[in-house]
Amino acid sequence: MGQQIINGLFLGSVYALFALGYTLVFGVLDILNLAHAAVFMLASFVALTLVSGAHLRLWLALPLAMAFAGLLGVVVERVAFRPLRGRADSNISGLISSLAVATVFQALALQIWGPDVSRFPIATAPARPMAFLGGVISSLQILVIGIALVLFVALTVLVRRTRLGRQMRAVAENPRAARILGVNVDRVIVASFFISSALGGAAGVLFSLAFNAIQPDMGRSVELKGLAVIILGGMGSMVGAVVAGFALGLVEVLVVAHLGGSWRDAVSFTALFLILVLRPRGLLGAASLREA
Repeated sequence: MGQQIINGLFLGSVYALFALGYTLVFGVLDILNLAHAAVFMLASFVALTLVSGAHLRLWLALPLAMAFAGLLGVVVERVAFRPLRGRADSNISGLISSLAVATVFQALALQIWGPDVSRFPIATAPARPMAFLGGVISSLQILVIGIALVLFVALTVLVRRTRLGRQMRAVAENPRAARILGVNVDRVIVASFFISSALGGAAGVLFSLAFNAIQPDMGRSVELKGLAVIILGGMGSMVGAVVAGFALGLVEVLVVAHLGGSWRDAVSFTALFLILVLRPRGLLGAASLREA
C-alpha cells in the first residue's frame, strides 16, 4: 500500500500542476484554454532540446522551458482570445479558436521533432531510490512532488498577497469595474495567460522526465485528466485543483494495482460522475480567486 501511495502522490502532483494552469485562466476569464495541452507538450520538447542539444543542466532548462511556455501562452491569448473578447459568444468561440491554435502547435512539433518518441539522455535527472512509507521513492519523484508543491505555494502567495493578485481577483469579479478603478485589464489577462502556461510547461517537463517519453500527442490524455481535476475540485478553485489532482492520482494508481490498467480511466471518471451528482459544484465549490 505504501508504494501505491507514493506513486499516486507522484502522478497526482503532475495532474495538479497541469490543472492549476487551467484553473487560473478560468478563474480570471471564465474560459477554458484548450491550447494548454499543446503548450504542455511543446515545453517538454524545448526542455529536451536544451538538455540534449544545448547541453544545459535540468535546473536551468526547466525555468527556460517554463518561460518559453509562458510566452506561448501570451501568443495564445493574443491570437485565440483577444480578437474575440467582447462578443456574445466569446466563450464558445474562444474554445474553438484555442483548439485551432493547439492543432497548429502540434503540427509544428511534428514538423520539427517528428512523430517518434523522444527521450531525455540517461542521468538527466537524479533517480536514486530510497525507502519511504514501506515502499521505494526515487529522488526524481521527490523532485517532481516538491516542485509541484513549491509552484502551488508561490501561485497562492501571488494571487492572495501581491498587487497583481489583487488585480486578478478584481478582474475575475467584474472586468468593467476593475477597469474603472484603474486596473489595466489587458495586462492582467496577459499575465494570467503567461503564468498559466508556465505552470503547464512545468507540468509537461516533469511529466516527460517521469516517464521519459515525449511525442506530439502526449498532451491529449493529460488534457482530459486536467479537465476532470478542475471539475472535480471546483471550477476556478486552486486549492480544489491540487486536492483533486492528488486524489485522482491516488485513485488511478490503486485501481491499476488492484483491478488492472484497463479499469483505470473507467473507475476514475465514474468516481468523477458520482461526485458531481452528489456535489455539482465540485469538492471545494466556488472559484478560489473570488474567495480570497
